[in-house]
Amino acid sequence: MTQAGMTSLPDLPNQSTYRAALNKQWAELMLEELARLGVKHVCIAPGSRSTPLTLAADENDKLTLHTHFDERGLGFLALGIAKASHQPVAVIVTSGTAVANLLPTVAEAGLTGEKLVLLTSDRPPELIQCGANQAIRQHGIFSDHVTEFHDIPSPTLDIAPNWLLSTIDAAMYQQSLHGGAIHFNCRYPEPLYGDDTDFSCYLAPLSNWQNDGQPYTQYQQAVSGPVVLDSAALSSLIAKKGIIIAGRMAPGELSAVQSLADCLGWPLLVDPQAGGTSDWAGFDVWMQNPECRRYIEQAEVLLQFGARLVSKRLLQLIAERQWQQYWLVDPLSTRLDPSHRRSQRIQANVKEWADMAYQHMANSVHKGWADPLKHASAGYFELLAGREKSLNEVSLAANLPDWLPEQTEVFLGNSLIVRLLDMCGKLPLTATFANRGASGIDGLIATAAGVQQARQAPLLCVLGDTSLLYDLNSLALLKQAPYPIVVLVTNNDGGAIFDLLPVPEQQRESLYRMPHGLEFSHAAAMFGLDYQCPASLDEAEHACRQGLMQPGATLVEITTPSGQSGELLKALFAEVRNATLL
Repeated sequence: MTQAGMTSLPDLPNQSTYRAALNKQWAELMLEELARLGVKHVCIAPGSRSTPLTLAADENDKLTLHTHFDERGLGFLALGIAKASHQPVAVIVTSGTAVANLLPTVAEAGLTGEKLVLLTSDRPPELIQCGANQAIRQHGIFSDHVTEFHDIPSPTLDIAPNWLLSTIDAAMYQQSLHGGAIHFNCRYPEPLYGDDTDFSCYLAPLSNWQNDGQPYTQYQQAVSGPVVLDSAALSSLIAKKGIIIAGRMAPGELSAVQSLADCLGWPLLVDPQAGGTSDWAGFDVWMQNPECRRYIEQAEVLLQFGARLVSKRLLQLIAERQWQQYWLVDPLSTRLDPSHRRSQRIQANVKEWADMAYQHMANSVHKGWADPLKHASAGYFELLAGREKSLNEVSLAANLPDWLPEQTEVFLGNSLIVRLLDMCGKLPLTATFANRGASGIDGLIATAAGVQQARQAPLLCVLGDTSLLYDLNSLALLKQAPYPIVVLVTNNDGGAIFDLLPVPEQQRESLYRMPHGLEFSHAAAMFGLDYQCPASLDEAEHACRQGLMQPGATLVEITTPSGQSGELLKALFAEVRNATLL
């Protein structure tokens, strides 16, 4: 052996005679080191080339396995588990387009920081670009959507096993600093199946590692410790009229932000992803009222926790105001202000920072300055409640938050439904999840399934019809859900979000909305799910409550006429603009 750190080995047969065993040995080393570094869950799709990784994961009792036949859905399942557990989750797939199907998940994790460990199997280099079956160019396939990429060569005794472990360690350390996905592309030559072989001589340099249960390399962050506040800067901030925004945050963090807002007496504008509401709810709509807009524009400073905001009006307010100070607190290190305002960007845990700021808080001279906007919010919701009570997407969004039994958690889809809940709903204080990085409609069912598997609590998943069609295969993940899960789908026959966008009228139906003319009762039957199609608000409430109180999955389909939601919202906006809310 020529690699540094290796002991000499006795003569062994030609490597090809125990290739399958060596493939598996490398895979076992990788999976064991990942387990020691915090990976507890492994998501696996079927495949032959990935056999070394699959068998190694199956034989490691530190790991819990999850399976799905659809690699795109599998990636989002892993994303959901990572999102809800705040732990790295491994994904094992075979070679070829199976790998390419992970790209949407990788893009989302790259934007929102969930930690995925992609273990993709590949052909050895001599089988690439030569007509070999199921072989594509996988090297660097995810580009800069991943935090780290390593092309793992075909297993060989000429490379010391400690190189493999230290490679894993280095990549996982970078992930601990920056989040996102890391990619190990593992090249396995055939044969892939065979008997185990004694590699004790080869593994001799790892004897201490094998016995102590610790990672091979111990990294220590140079910068760590408690949150540090600039007291003088904070005093300058709170001396002015301010707004607090609660964006995407982890479960349990909103309460700390609410306490800080209550102490300051500043308005708290809560995004649906924060998992709760405030006395200023419905701001995306009431800010369209000119008098309310002028009032909130008195704000001089902005303190924002979390990003990826849903509200168009709130994003416009941030972009158009010349803030005297703009502070944005988020645990991610990346840029999170699409308007590129001059700001103080604070990378910190939201709860820890808000708690620390609360402890240093003095009375604000402008406490309660925006209380009149509480009355505007209340007036808006009275106006909303006074509208007709038929079942439609607007009335559903206004009433749905009141139907959730205690302990129910929420997963929000994208496109129209999340905007409706932002505009018209008051979500309860509960753990709330969404894919609002790339904000795609793909993989939403799979992500929700992953969230529930990690959280082990009743879950309401709300999404649109096109989103459900996109991820129909992932209903298979819900078939044997041990906890209640309700998938509530609003079926408006296509992309109703385009009714709110200035797309060309002549092509709106054929090229944007793309009506499908489908309903989902047969999909529920195919995957063994309970199915309800309520015709009224009362029936919808009963279906949701019932589904969230019994184990297993229920598909609740709310059918509304094409184009109705857009017309209802336009009428609502016009009424609010002309209403007296202050």
